[in-house]
Amino acid sequence: MFKTKFIISTIIIISFLVITSVIKNKTRIIEKQISNLNIKILSKKKNINEAQLDFHYLTSPAEIEKKLNLVGLNDYQPIEYSKIFFDILDFNKIQSKFSKLRNYNETKIKKK
Repeated sequence: MFKTKFIISTIIIISFLVITSVIKNKTRIIEKQISNLNIKILSKKKNINEAQLDFHYLTSPAEIEKKLNLVGLNDYQPIEYSKIFFDILDFNKIQSKFSKLRNYNETKIKKK
């Protein structure tokens, strides 16, 4: 009786030790993966911040004006707000209106 209790208890303790070591190894692997992903995320955030800084610097009105002056476009005029299209459908509507007007004007000129 004593021998069977001893054997069962040692088997349970050994199995717990093995299970614990397996779980610790798996968690260590997962922690390494999380650490690697965090490093990648930080580098991506740094790249995004640098890209945003470059974008804001390069698209600032003062920088654009400097570039235009370097190229020699001193008579630069900004685009009117009404000529900025937020959607291709808006552009297509205006283009169709212009093309209808051109066709109408061309036929009118040909008739004269």
